[in-house]
Amino acid sequence: MLYRSPPSTPLHVMAFAETLQGGGVERALLRMAAGWLERGHRVTLVLGACEGPLAAELPPGIELIELGSPHYPILLRMPGKVRSVDPDILFCPGNYYTAVSAVIRLRLGRACPPIVAKVSNALVRPEMWRFVAWGYNRWLRWHPWFLDHIVAMTPAMAREAITEMAIPQERVSVIANPPAERIHDAAPIALPAGRYIVGVGRLEPQKRWDRLIDALPRLADRSVQLLLLGEGSARASLAAQVARMGLGDRVRMPGHVSDPLPALKGATVAALTSDFEGVPGVIREALSQGTPVVATEASVAVRELIDSPALGSVVAREDGDALVAALEHWLAPGRARPVPRDDAGDPVGDYLALFSRLARQRIA
Repeated sequence: MLYRSPPSTPLHVMAFAETLQGGGVERALLRMAAGWLERGHRVTLVLGACEGPLAAELPPGIELIELGSPHYPILLRMPGKVRSVDPDILFCPGNYYTAVSAVIRLRLGRACPPIVAKVSNALVRPEMWRFVAWGYNRWLRWHPWFLDHIVAMTPAMAREAITEMAIPQERVSVIANPPAERIHDAAPIALPAGRYIVGVGRLEPQKRWDRLIDALPRLADRSVQLLLLGEGSARASLAAQVARMGLGDRVRMPGHVSDPLPALKGATVAALTSDFEGVPGVIREALSQGTPVVATEASVAVRELIDSPALGSVVAREDGDALVAALEHWLAPGRARPVPRDDAGDPVGDYLALFSRLARQRIA
């Protein structure tokens, strides 16, 4: 459910994150903050440490508070910052951060501003051990106690939140992330000369880029290259895998890039091979450039985004043969590309309307 009445008075929105190391959650947060600022609202961002490549993308006019450490526990100081700043709304940018929201609510009680949290990752995690999955599900059931409202990025993710969190439907809205836009002063990316597959995302175990590297030598066209854009803790293991398989001349990992849209537009196909995701922004970004996507079924939202065989292919997470077959399909010479797609609406306005409604309820 969306609340489209625009706020009549400026709002003060407070958000928080660990660092600006380049994850999709933080990138989307900065886009939203820029939109809120452009529409005349006040935004305070609390960071554990202002470090990482996304620091260069901090929007002008944002009020920044640093806590002094890049490690998650530093965010437990948030209650004091919320109390001193007293914002109208507290925005939790992803479910990675909801434990901090719980601490804020516990410490501030009735003095706590309304907390809106975005679902950024899957709430059903089949890759977890059974006992861990049971504990995770019990944790999700606590969320209605300390969160005032949940934002999901697609209807399927909203239904998952209602089911897994046992939260009333009227406390859940569907709002997409703001679409990515070209950054014209971004450092250019050296793109492969021929046809290539592109993967965009952090180099972390969750993303399972090893699956994509494993698929590369199985493709019929041995000239196809792989471009992985992102940075993270799995770089060393991925580089070792590339060396072990003798793929050094076919795989490039240049690190984080400010603007991946040119690489997505130039690719023959984009790929996402994660174990779990929320609503992968890279799928929308690739489709906005007219590039087909091959993705694992990493969340209920993947098939919502790739909702036609003309847009891409969805495969089971552990089915390497299906991954290779899907890539071969889109690499076939003459294969028609999707028509560029833009269906994001006005996420910035939708968030502000929701914030305004919750702020008015607090005042009342």
